[in-house]
Amino acid sequence: MNMNHEQFQACIEECIRCMQACNRCYDACLNEDHDMKECIRLDRECADICAFAAHAMTINASYVKELCRICAEICEACGNECKKHDHEHCQRCAEACFSCAEACRAMAA
Repeated sequence: MNMNHEQFQACIEECIRCMQACNRCYDACLNEDHDMKECIRLDRECADICAFAAHAMTINASYVKELCRICAEICEACGNECKKHDHEHCQRCAEACFSCAEACRAMAA
């Protein structure tokens, strides 16, 4: 199904917002005293797939629905990990991840 840029715009914006939140969380987690390895790993994966999904939507890529489905799954996993931690940056990241996952699921439908 061919979609135009306007149909993707809200999801693109969510992906970019999530990528930024994951990058901030990743950077802040590097300075935490606790073991934040899983949070850092998922922040990196989530930021990367969000950036790629946003790019794919801007060019109306052939497999954009599948990419959005995968992006939603990774965002959900990252959000679930981040919400385990009390740090403000983790909580903000979890919120952005869940919002992006919802937008991506809608695009994948």
